[in-house]
Amino acid sequence: MTQKPTNRFLWLPLAIAVAMVVGIFFGSRFTNNKPVAENDRKLNAILNLIANDYVDTTNLHDLIEMSIPEILSNLDPHTSYFTAEDLKAATDDLNGSFSGIGISFMMVSDTISVIEVIPGGPSEKVGLMAGDQIVMIDDSVAVGPKMTNGEVMKRLRGDKGSQVKLGIKRQNSKKLLSYTVTRGDIPVNTVDTYYMIDNITGYVKINQFGVHTYDEFITAMASLQEEGAKRYMIDLRGNGGGLMQMAVLMVNEFLPAGQPIVFTKGRYMHDDGDVWSDGNGSFQDAEVAVLIDEFSASASEIFAGALQDNDRGLIVGCRSFGKGLVQKEFVLPDNSAIRLTTARYYTPSGRCIQKDYKEGMFSYEKELFDRYLNGELYSRDSVKVDQNQVFSTMNGRTVYGGGGIVPDIFVARDTSGITNYYIDVANAGLLQRYAFNYCNNNRSFLNQLDDYTEFLRVAPSDDALIKDFVDYAAKNNIAPRWYYINQSHDLLATNLKALIARDIFGNMAFYPILNRNDKTVLAALRALNSHKAAFPITD
Repeated sequence: MTQKPTNRFLWLPLAIAVAMVVGIFFGSRFTNNKPVAENDRKLNAILNLIANDYVDTTNLHDLIEMSIPEILSNLDPHTSYFTAEDLKAATDDLNGSFSGIGISFMMVSDTISVIEVIPGGPSEKVGLMAGDQIVMIDDSVAVGPKMTNGEVMKRLRGDKGSQVKLGIKRQNSKKLLSYTVTRGDIPVNTVDTYYMIDNITGYVKINQFGVHTYDEFITAMASLQEEGAKRYMIDLRGNGGGLMQMAVLMVNEFLPAGQPIVFTKGRYMHDDGDVWSDGNGSFQDAEVAVLIDEFSASASEIFAGALQDNDRGLIVGCRSFGKGLVQKEFVLPDNSAIRLTTARYYTPSGRCIQKDYKEGMFSYEKELFDRYLNGELYSRDSVKVDQNQVFSTMNGRTVYGGGGIVPDIFVARDTSGITNYYIDVANAGLLQRYAFNYCNNNRSFLNQLDDYTEFLRVAPSDDALIKDFVDYAAKNNIAPRWYYINQSHDLLATNLKALIARDIFGNMAFYPILNRNDKTVLAALRALNSHKAAFPITD
């Protein structure tokens, strides 16, 4: 009799993962829970059977590592597992620092190209310069398609005090230069930039909510206030969240005493909590507009939702991501960790903005793509709201639960200038590569400039810059198509100048140039100028 082969590995990882998650993690927390204890014994028995009696030798550790994420994916989209290495990297980012060599880089033609050397950092101390190319790391070749961004960071980061040897190719040197860099603590800034858009409007761009975000935010706001800011634009587009308490502290700066900020409700009382403003905020009378998009999530939505529900700020852009779940981190014995969803959060009006995930991870992740297909990013009439989850702000305006924060002022996705030619050069990375080469070829002159405003005064005309770029793109196998190039003229010129300025002066120069033609920024500015953001909002 011939029996149909069965794949034992279909059930083996599942059993191991359950045993690991329940037996080690939950078993240590609920030793008095009889059902858990019974399952713990049963699953540990399965593990012992596999270890002792399974026909083939198995690597239990690898099976466990592969299986745990699969188990957790059956809970909700945001409960997740981190290996010890992944946890350290994620924690470093949120904690606001990591140990490395202190450079910003980009891959140009499979080569690590230094964009910025952090002032006072380890690389600056040994003499590395913007424009250098790293071709050797610890006597190993560091050039080629295998050198991804992740691989570069893995090789350049390390323990504080450890050393890394770099082989550097520099434009003005025919020989390879060698530097030994001692790794040190490198700050991770969560405020990308802040500057005055006009005489009274301060702009702050925040990329995530980490341990130092509130301090960075207050520093930025105070600096803008000294420059004459009376109203503010807080840009949270692309900000996927982070530490909820940072968003709470920031909201508190804008609210009078006794206003609700956020509520959380979990399965157990210890996971519940209400947060109210204390009245000590420094910007309670300042007008504020908050910029969001479909990638603004979690803590970004707490910030936007609190200001919207209190009728305290104007939300501009398109519907946010829709994450209303709160995770708590539990570290396992091997220093890996589970970030487990333990509560939902609710905005001051009582709405939970978590989008539906009952159809599974594929549908959940596909939802953003569906917004493109449904035309939501191009027409306010296509924005979907849940009519069964209707709530009211403090002044009686209607807002909706489920599926994110719907903005007060909708701004359609800007597709002007996006032609086939622009897509081709952007996808090939030619905009960044041209900017890098431009800076390298003109670095002695550019380094004499004080700031990006001086660069804009002395920069080539838009027409001259685009012609030079088109020639460069042609040499890199993107043929000129002037019908499309002319349509993309303004977009190309703006992006090229912003990228060049970033290579010289950093992010503090990038956004002021890019934002000059940003439709969401301009819409928020018009709203502020027309007093639609005067408070309290009543229309």
